[in-house]
Order: sequence, then C-alpha cells, then structure tokens
Amino acid sequence: MQPVEDVLNSLVIDQLSLSLSPSSLQMRSSLLILCTLLAAVMHTVNASTPVYDGKDGHGHGAPSRDHNNGGSHHGQCTTLLERKEWRVLTDEGKHDYIRAVKCLQKLPAKRPVNPASVSRFDEFQGFHISMAERVHLAGQFLPWHRQFLKRYELALQNECHYKGAAPYWDWTQDADEFSSIKGSPIFDPVTGFGGDGVSGTYTIPANVNSVPQLVPTIPSKFKGCVGDGPFANLTLHMGPGKLNTTHCLTRGIDNTLRVRLNSAAVANTTKQRTFEDFRVQLEGQPVTDSPRIHDGGHFSVGGDMSNFYSSPGDPIFYLHHANLDRVWWNWQQMLPHRLYEITGRSTINPPYVNVTLDFPLIMAPLGPTVPIREVMDIHSVPSCYTYV
Repeated sequence: MQPVEDVLNSLVIDQLSLSLSPSSLQMRSSLLILCTLLAAVMHTVNASTPVYDGKDGHGHGAPSRDHNNGGSHHGQCTTLLERKEWRVLTDEGKHDYIRAVKCLQKLPAKRPVNPASVSRFDEFQGFHISMAERVHLAGQFLPWHRQFLKRYELALQNECHYKGAAPYWDWTQDADEFSSIKGSPIFDPVTGFGGDGVSGTYTIPANVNSVPQLVPTIPSKFKGCVGDGPFANLTLHMGPGKLNTTHCLTRGIDNTLRVRLNSAAVANTTKQRTFEDFRVQLEGQPVTDSPRIHDGGHFSVGGDMSNFYSSPGDPIFYLHHANLDRVWWNWQQMLPHRLYEITGRSTINPPYVNVTLDFPLIMAPLGPTVPIREVMDIHSVPSCYTYV
C-alpha cells in the first residue's frame, strides 16, 4: 500500500502544476486549502501511528508511541521492574521471593471470594477458581492473567516487603536441555520450589468431578504430596477443582509433555499471524486436539498445578504464567499493530460479546477492574515492568 505521505504529496504536486498554468485565482485558493488539509492529516498520522523500535524481541525494547493514541492514558513509567528467569536470580533473590510467598500464605484473608480461603495466598486461588470458566478459552485469557499476576506481584511487594519483580520460569531451557524436566532448577529443594509428589501420600476425593465443571479434574495427575522443598508442608484449603478440601500441595511431574514446552513449541506459537490464532495455539485444550505451551506447562508439573480451576495453589503457577505473558509480549513486539491487537469472544459459553480494548477485566476484590487497554503495554502505567 502506498504511504499516506506519498499520496498526499502527489496530490500537492498535481495541484501545484495546475496552479502554475494560466489559471484563475480559484486554482490558487484550492492549493491553499489542500496544503492546509495536508498539514492537518499529517498531524493526525504522526499522532496516531505507533512507532516500533523492534529491539531484540525479548523484552529489552518497547514499541514507542504517543501514550494518548488510544492506548494507555496514564503516561510513561518512571522505572520498569525487571522480571527475570528463575535461574538468573541470585540464591539470595530466590530465597527472598520464596520468603515473600510463604509470608502471603501466613497473612489472614481480607476479602475472600471463597469462604474456604484462610490466607491472602488462598484468596488468589479462590478468585481464580471463581473466574476460571469466564477467563479461559476466550479472548480475555491473556490480558486477564496478565493483570491477575500483577495483583499477585503487588501483594508480595506491598504486604510482604518483596523488593524484586515476579520471576518467570522459561521451561524451554529445561525441555531443550534435560532428558527430564525434573532436572530443572525450579524443582530444587533448596533454591527452588521442591520436587515431585511422593506416591501413596495423597488420595484424590472420589467425588472430585461431582460438581459440574467445564473441564474435569484428571485424577491420574495427582501422584502425591510434595516431599521436599519450602512448600513440602503447605496446606491448601481449596481444590482439586471446585471442591473445598484441606490437603497437601500435590504434584505428579510428567516428562512426556516435555515436547510441548521446547523451543519449537514456542516458535510454532509465535509464528501465528493473528491474536486469536496466537491465543488458541498458546492456550491449548480443549480447543486444540493436544496440549500446547499453556496446558503443557500445567500438566507437566501435575497435581494441583494440572487443575483448570485450582492450579494457583501451587506457587509455580505464577512463574509459569509469567513466562506465558513474556511469550505474548514478545509476540506483541514483532509488529507495531500487535501492541493493541485483541479479539475473540469474552467467554467460552454464551452469552458472550466480542472482546475489545474497552472490555473490563474483573479483578475485584483483589484490585480495581480495568479495561483491557490498560494492560496491553507492559511498559506503561499501571503495569511498568519488562522481561529480561
């Protein structure tokens, strides 16, 4: 397509040639009007067209644009929190993050959506359970989880004095390098989140699927209670699924899904041209015929993490979703128009509406409900973070 500037310039030249021929004053007046229109249009183009600097596509550069062009109206951030991959953190940084998570697990619930919530940590799990059927398998999936993770990050910082940013788990490094993802530093018992579940230490309730659920719980994913690490003695009060049961943190690491988490799987996701195709390819079942990087990550860890509803009971949930958010951010940076590209239906089942930038992301009582446009650019207020 010919650039707007070129089209307008050609029109000016054509009009100028007319004005230089033996012509009337009307021709010269037309030229003056056309030049005025040209200046106005060029002002509009410059004010509304995003300028993309590209950088390296890994969170080190931001699409640069006027922040009043239909995106965020809150302006630029004074600083950007740097979200880092777990293994890049120092041991001190890892311990401080785990300390903050355990702090959140000890703080009493404030305004729980689920009456079974005991702690602030529980509140996030309970809220996810209540929203799961609305925010998955739909256009709001990625922006909703982006904001959900931001509220969790803020809780760690404001209530538990965590000084860093939410870390992410880049499982491609494990899927590409190790014969089993059990070798990932994320499962280290000292500087990680503990390892696999121990067989025979947990029995899933027989009525786990008695409550109507959009996505049923898979009992075989619950191997047993996590046997080591900082969360070996963690008691959960919700899940599996929509049930409210008191139980240990469970896992059942499944290495057969490692192929869903490697670099090729991510490349197959980010090559998608439209947001809807990208979102479907990222999110996976039951829309796709087999797991993708979203559900592949959940199922690979297994146990509570494998559940459609109650997966935030495993602290690894937040690092997994931070990495999904990073993949989305990288995809957004590949082309200028993607920074604010959002499509799809609002929920998996009717009644639903088309998701737009003005669609509200429900966060209450964890935080204010905001329109999708406010979370699209992570380098703008209120997000103010980047991935390194």
